[in-house]
Order: sequence, then structure tokens, then C-alpha cells
Amino acid sequence: MNVPEELRYSTDHEWVRTDGDVVRIGITDYAQDALGDVVFVQVPTVGQEVTAGDTFGEVESTKSVSDVFAPVSGTVVEVNEALADAPQSLNDDPYGDGWICTIRVSDPGQLDALLDAPAYQALVEG
Repeated sequence: MNVPEELRYSTDHEWVRTDGDVVRIGITDYAQDALGDVVFVQVPTVGQEVTAGDTFGEVESTKSVSDVFAPVSGTVVEVNEALADAPQSLNDDPYGDGWICTIRVSDPGQLDALLDAPAYQALVEG
């Protein structure tokens, strides 16, 4: 299982890459593996206000449908439109081409509540 050191993680299996007050979000390698082959991704809307812990998208696989939870609160500033034609990017490259959206964080302090890589690794191995 791939858990990049430079990312932060939610207990709901989303990853967060920070760039100032904007974060890029996707699902973890662990999550995509548990889901199986992804066939559809519902992304949030640009301009949508999201609250940490609330559902803001959906991933449908050959096994199930799973909600995607916002790991931080803020405003969606970009979505990965390529997922409409290539939802399998979540399986093929969950930390690269498989990103879901970017969010302008309303309070950067909330990033401190996310897990670092060793803590996330411990969570999924626990």
C-alpha cells in the first residue's frame, strides 16, 4: 500500500496535498483498492461550500458506491473534469491523475487535525 509521506490523511481515507491555502484532495490507495474497479466519480461543483466531515462526492465501483467526505471546510475552486471520461484514474494513479478536487481552506488550522503518513498507515493496519 502506497502512503506518500508528504500528504495528510483523513480517517475517511481521503488524502490532502497542501499548497498554501488551497488543498488538492483524492482518495487513498487503500480506499481505491477496497473499492475495486472505479466506474464513475461524482465530483463537487466549483464554488460549492463544503464542511469537513460532510459528503461532497461519490465513487461508484464494480463492488459498491461510496461517499467521499470533505477532509476540510472551504470552497471548491477546481474539479478534475477528466474523471468523467477516465474514472479508472482513481485506481491507476490515486495520488496523481486521480485527484478529485481542490478546495480553498476556510481555516488553515484545520489541517493540523489530519493524520500524517505514519498515523494513517497505523490506522489502516490496525
